[in-house]
Amino acid sequence: MKKALVMIFIVGLLLQTGCTRTVRYSENEIQNFSAENQEHIRKGEISLGMNHEQVRYAWGNPDSQKVLEPYEGKTREEWIYSKLGIFQTKILLFHDGKLIYIK
Repeated sequence: MKKALVMIFIVGLLLQTGCTRTVRYSENEIQNFSAENQEHIRKGEISLGMNHEQVRYAWGNPDSQKVLEPYEGKTREEWIYSKLGIFQTKILLFHDGKLIYIK
């Protein structure tokens, strides 16, 4: 019985974290981005300065989004990515459409 529960737990973790990386873009969609951002997207990585579209291509849609109070008249958004299978949450902060903070 204990062995069966462990197997169910492991299968659940694999389903939550995913076994393979899905491609969320075509090469044509990212061709106008800088070479550096194209490489980040291909590797499933993000970096400061990326815009919403680039982050979505790299990581997919966030699990939740929150529009924050504007700062200096510019929009601010918080995106949250949760990876429950590995107990990891990433919080991204965008200011005026650019990624400025990753926690």
